[in-house]
Amino acid sequence: MTKTALVAGATGITGQAIATLLHAQGWRVLGLARNPLPLPGVEPIAADLTDATATAPALAGHRPDAVFVTTWLRRATEQENIAVNAAMVRNLLRAVEPAGSVGHVALVTGLKHYLGPFEAYGQGNLPDTPFREDQARLPLDNFYYAQEDELFAAAQRSGFAWSVHRPHTVIGKAVGNAMNMGTTLAVYATLCRELGRPFHFPGCAAQWNGLTDMTDARQLAQQLLWATTTPAAANQAFNCANGDIFRWRWMWPRLAQWFGVEPAGFDGSVRPLADQMAGDAPVWRSIAAREGLAEADLTRLASPWHTDADLGRPIEVVTDMARSRSLGFTGYQATDTAFFDLFAQLRAERLIP
Repeated sequence: MTKTALVAGATGITGQAIATLLHAQGWRVLGLARNPLPLPGVEPIAADLTDATATAPALAGHRPDAVFVTTWLRRATEQENIAVNAAMVRNLLRAVEPAGSVGHVALVTGLKHYLGPFEAYGQGNLPDTPFREDQARLPLDNFYYAQEDELFAAAQRSGFAWSVHRPHTVIGKAVGNAMNMGTTLAVYATLCRELGRPFHFPGCAAQWNGLTDMTDARQLAQQLLWATTTPAAANQAFNCANGDIFRWRWMWPRLAQWFGVEPAGFDGSVRPLADQMAGDAPVWRSIAAREGLAEADLTRLASPWHTDADLGRPIEVVTDMARSRSLGFTGYQATDTAFFDLFAQLRAERLIP
């Protein structure tokens, strides 16, 4: 019998990846978004999760077996982040509660669980790396914790199983996404090539020299599906990374080579992308017009603030995946290949020249 999945945030990086995988695996996929996009095999549902009175009727009549929560909104302060993102999880889970059909809810959060919220990102007394799922919450307000608490409360009311997934920086395709390092670096490299600028590493010494990992959206989707269909994985939190580790001083020349630009490594000066790309919107519009690109608005493709936050962290960040590995999740993805696959997809879809 065909199972039905509800993907909240179906137009985002993770949402598109899990929707694509579920469809390929024979699931019926309902894709919820404020402004749904046409996605192969996905039945669109338009709903604003911040509005409980609109969410409930939008989902009335649907009986999902599994729910994947992959969406969030960014606000100016962490208290505002907590209010809006907790409400979105609460409104979604209350809306599907009357059907009584949900067996599993998977919530995607991330490493800010260990690194702290945007207001204190990578600061203060942080747990040792590699980050492990059993490390205690930080003594800071964090919208990820509020989302989890809404999930736990709903699970207690309704009796469904849950899983929480904590990826590192996610590599994947989406337009208009608030956190998108892969596409941001692709746009940055394209601009450097266009303008003859050096392809400077924008981060700090700790990131240039230290070890790190990342998460391909396809790897995260595989873990989401695995946790949903594996009884032993119920009611647990899982880190999710590609399985390899690297140093940016190794990765940066590889990215430069793909775009045909000369890499300029870290020379002791931090050069944030927010500064480097501050005046590039007209240049991108010109490139888009000349090359017939699908998106001429630079702000819809690049999120310099997020890339700067990740590449400016003063600590080495790697994640431990022993919990899911011990339960049978064996997914692996080389991170350089993840970048190259994304770049090829962006070029094929006319998002970069």
